[in-house]
Amino acid sequence: MLVSVLVVALLLAVLQVAVYVHVRNVVTAGAQEGARYAANADVDPAAGAARTLQVVARATSVRTAEGLACSSGTEVVGGGLTVVVVRCSGAVPALLDGLGALLPLAVTGRSVREAA
Repeated sequence: MLVSVLVVALLLAVLQVAVYVHVRNVVTAGAQEGARYAANADVDPAAGAARTLQVVARATSVRTAEGLACSSGTEVVGGGLTVVVVRCSGAVPALLDGLGALLPLAVTGRSVREAA
């Protein structure tokens, strides 16, 4: 009996790590997609954050997207190159609802802005 409780706890821990890795990869890809979208010449750079949240909501869940705080803007890097940067932070929800959000998450996506 005691061994089975430990095995179940270990299984839940492994599943939580798998969920964390999956959500982190989805949010990273979403931030990159949001930055690419906002880097278009006819798109406002601030639209990258909203696009990121749409991608994350479609790929995971609306609850996960609502738990993220995303912002986007531009930065000028070496050589006068303008880059759109999308930053997202939040936490990955736990598998068990009573535990809340366990693991912090912070990702950044960048893309070179097209000239107008």
